[in-house]
Amino acid sequence: MKVLKFGGSSVANPENIIKIKNIISTYEDHIILVVSALGGVTDLLLKAGALASSQDQSYKEVLISLEERHLTTIKELLPVTAQSRVLSKVKSEFNILETLLEGAYFIGEITPKLSDKIVSYGELLSSYIISEYLITEHLDAEFKDSRDIIVTHKLNGKNMVNFTSTNANCVDYFKSSNKKITVCPGFIATSEEGVTTTLGRGGSDYTAAIYAAAINADILEIWTDVSGMYTANPKMVKQAKAMPHISYEEAMELSHFGAKVLYPPTIQPVLSKGISIVIKNTFSPNEEGTLITKSKNEKGKTVRGISHIGHIALLSLEGPGMVGIPGISKRFFEVLSLADISVVLITQASSEHSICVGISADDVEHAVHIVNDAFEIEIERGRIKQVIPEKDLAIVALVGDNMKSHQGLSGKMFSTLGKNNVNIRVIAQGASERNISCIIDEKDVKKALNALHEEFFEENIKQLNLFVMGVGNVGAKFLEQIRSQRKFLKENLKLNIRVIGISNSRTMYFDEKGINLNDWQEKLAQGQKADKEKFLELVNTVNLRNSIFVDNTASEDVSTSYSEYLGNSISVVTCNKIACSSSYENYSHLKSLARTYNAPFLFETNVGAGLPIIDTLKHLIASGDKIIRIKAVLSGSLNFVFNNFNEETTFHDVVKQAQEEGYTEPNPKIDLSGVDVMRKILILARESGNILDISDIENKSFLPEVSLNTNNNDDFFASLIQHEPHFQSLFSSAKNANSRLKYVAQFDEGKASVGLQEIPKGHDFYTLEGSDNIVLFYTERYPNQPLIIKGAGAGADVTASGIFADIIRIGNF
Repeated sequence: MKVLKFGGSSVANPENIIKIKNIISTYEDHIILVVSALGGVTDLLLKAGALASSQDQSYKEVLISLEERHLTTIKELLPVTAQSRVLSKVKSEFNILETLLEGAYFIGEITPKLSDKIVSYGELLSSYIISEYLITEHLDAEFKDSRDIIVTHKLNGKNMVNFTSTNANCVDYFKSSNKKITVCPGFIATSEEGVTTTLGRGGSDYTAAIYAAAINADILEIWTDVSGMYTANPKMVKQAKAMPHISYEEAMELSHFGAKVLYPPTIQPVLSKGISIVIKNTFSPNEEGTLITKSKNEKGKTVRGISHIGHIALLSLEGPGMVGIPGISKRFFEVLSLADISVVLITQASSEHSICVGISADDVEHAVHIVNDAFEIEIERGRIKQVIPEKDLAIVALVGDNMKSHQGLSGKMFSTLGKNNVNIRVIAQGASERNISCIIDEKDVKKALNALHEEFFEENIKQLNLFVMGVGNVGAKFLEQIRSQRKFLKENLKLNIRVIGISNSRTMYFDEKGINLNDWQEKLAQGQKADKEKFLELVNTVNLRNSIFVDNTASEDVSTSYSEYLGNSISVVTCNKIACSSSYENYSHLKSLARTYNAPFLFETNVGAGLPIIDTLKHLIASGDKIIRIKAVLSGSLNFVFNNFNEETTFHDVVKQAQEEGYTEPNPKIDLSGVDVMRKILILARESGNILDISDIENKSFLPEVSLNTNNNDDFFASLIQHEPHFQSLFSSAKNANSRLKYVAQFDEGKASVGLQEIPKGHDFYTLEGSDNIVLFYTERYPNQPLIIKGAGAGADVTASGIFADIIRIGNF
């Protein structure tokens, strides 16, 4: 014999009830079919009772809607010839229900006994209607009221099952029944005095388990709207997977910590009997589901699931008067117990100076009051501090039978949370190590669950969530590179890169599920007004793991926000040189924030676009080498200009071409004035371990004074035309010396300079073509023959690829 239980979502409407009929029609065994109330009906009955007891006549509207729903269900399920008797019976029950609610209305209150009687109608009506429907479908079915079988008695104010009477009733009835299908209402029972009672939250599951244990059923099947127990809540973790097999203990831990497909007491009756439980999906009946047995999980897996309980508050009892004093813990928990306040997590410091407990946030105000009252004398004498609660918290738990056999799981858990700026308030771990729990801020739950699931379940595929500001020339190329490489990165580097937010100077657009990079331009055009502060606020609001802010702008205003991102453990990748070439104090502060909050701050493209200049420098320093001298051509735009400038061209035309082809900054004066190169050599000097500011760098400008003092691009280009003879003279001088013009940056013995130089034949810089960059590192290991890095140093494609490389570096951290 099998026991099947179908929950509220499975019996929510006629379409779903037909699905149930199709499922049970395939069974050859005898079946006890336990059903919940139609989806949402229990809540509506409770609402009607509350309204009636507060003498609010709108309870009648709720009652009318409930009656209409049940009558409509009958009319849609049963043939017309079979409806009359069933409709009459249901209307009669609603007349009784109406009388009960009227009683609550007239006396202005509702007792627990009356409340149980009212809510019992949900299961009574649904089970009766379903049994009559199955009969009309020619199934060998009957209805049996659970109140005739399950008997309860009061214990500490709660309805507890009298298993001696209940088990005897089960055996007497079900062993003698000759019907193949017996439909029973879940949730309800009868007291020893013959009064209708309920079995509390999860009561329908509990009913099914009671029957299964009493008759030694072959299996207990719980049918719901998900395909088993998942590695995490699938509504919060999209990558969560159903577990084919778990143990009773694992199921109890997971269900206690929020896995709502199963209620913890459900397992109790079948546990001692060794009866297996299977969780199945009414809407996908062919899926495997989850089998729960007394045996340990297969293949020695460690963490089996991640779960959580929200809406938690933390109470801390602490003070010097607790140390070494027997009975403090007893008094604390006794006060909570007498107030019927359930403690869901406990931790105590070995110093005995404090005890922390997690409780439901609904109970916190009452708990604070009674605990402070209980320890009033100790509080007045300063031996114990007044209890002050912490709210808006949640418990996150790792669960698995075999966790105790593996070292480092706690460290792995807490490290993963720490990397994502999830602050852990309290930690609890039992000696069995089947459960490792911690309390965190409730706003961080989704990020925590996803980060932990990625770490423990997702085959090392790491999800990176990008927030991109600046989608012009470089930014657009960057997004295209991500779009074209996503599949490769996922398959080969185990990186899943998603763009969550994008912004230009006019609009911004967010999609927490990931922006489709095939039509991001259209989405951005329809986005909200761009706002730097709002962009940051939205990044923090979505609160995703492995978040990276990508700055593709040249904006000083945007660069000032880096500290706020890093301070929230959000990595920063930027091609914007302003932050790293700002005051040394700011540069140092950003680097410190990156270390403190474990948020990488990468800016490879600040110096050589896609060239690994800074990365190479970091490796040299990290391996113990020391930089003696740096010589470099660091401006791809200036190299392009002087490689293409000669007596047959004008300096103005070559600079204009460089701007149009994307080699220069939007304002070319930044490049030609030497400011851009100053920033680059400053960054290299700082990354080498030197304390320098931009004012310490000597700038030997080749531009006329009038060009340096222009206020806009039009005036700047006009000045270039005006001073063409000056530029021609520079070219002629170099040509006559059999040299080429290169704009060179130098750092030597703590001093830095930039300026135009005539480079003779044979020099490493002489053959530098196009927009290429070159850097010569003279170090203690390379004192005479420098380490040379050379390649394309400008252009949207190579800059975008440098940004992309930094993103991948973060993914591999």
